Amino acid sequence: MPSHNLARIKIEDYDIVGYSVAGEETVVAIPQLDVCFDIGKAPDQLISINNVLLTHGHMDHAAGIAYYLSHRKFCGQKPGTVLASENILSNINEIITTWGRLDGSKIPANFVAMQDGDEYFIKPNLFVRAFATRHSKGSLGFTVLEKKKKLKEEYLGLQGHELVALKKKNITIDYPVETPIATYLGDTRYINFAKYDFIAKSKFLIAECTFVADEHTDRALAGAHMHIDDFLKMLNELDNQYVIVTHLSQRTYIVEAKKMLKEKLSKELFEKTVLLMDRKHHLR
Repeated sequence: MPSHNLARIKIEDYDIVGYSVAGEETVVAIPQLDVCFDIGKAPDQLISINNVLLTHGHMDHAAGIAYYLSHRKFCGQKPGTVLASENILSNINEIITTWGRLDGSKIPANFVAMQDGDEYFIKPNLFVRAFATRHSKGSLGFTVLEKKKKLKEEYLGLQGHELVALKKKNITIDYPVETPIATYLGDTRYINFAKYDFIAKSKFLIAECTFVADEHTDRALAGAHMHIDDFLKMLNELDNQYVIVTHLSQRTYIVEAKKMLKEKLSKELFEKTVLLMDRKHHLR
């Protein structure tokens, strides 16, 4: 039996799978990209995903990291890769080492330290770019991008053998093109994310909107979280095709949050926005 009753949203060729309730647990995966944003309590269904992009070290986002890494070893899988800031990884390494002693064997892991602007290839044509957020020390967000080569316009009409001949002369016939697929903000206060084109143009924006009640603006500020007013401002600055809302406060019911989003967002924005934990989501 699966350890979690995960939400699953199918959009085009992608599945967005996870669970996210503020202070309880947050884990969001896109299996087709082989990435898991945060790890929550390490749902069994997501152990096989090779790359965990850890935004920060708070318990509700990172508590399952030891189990994730250990269980991969138990299942005969290669060590999981964990991307996070250096200060988070140094602490996680201590946790993993201690759990290894308790468990009686070393827990293998591939830790990759990241900071604002760093990139890491998870596949030959797929890479992750980190960016700084405003939540806790070293907190990061991540964008998964696809990199392809596109033929230069002046060579579009040439035959294959002609292109080969140009390559043999060391003539560059193409140029790299980056396509941002999914951006995960993690927990964060409002930032002008529009200054990053790869965030603004990402197909999927997975973003927190922890507080939706007008009287909770102070709570949002105190916890370095997003209030619906900040969320609205941010969405109006970006140009994402789909928006997945995470990390709703336990104080707010899904129906209430949907009502507030519908009232505050434009019709165009609301129609492309879905709450991860809404079991009756409307996006396809």
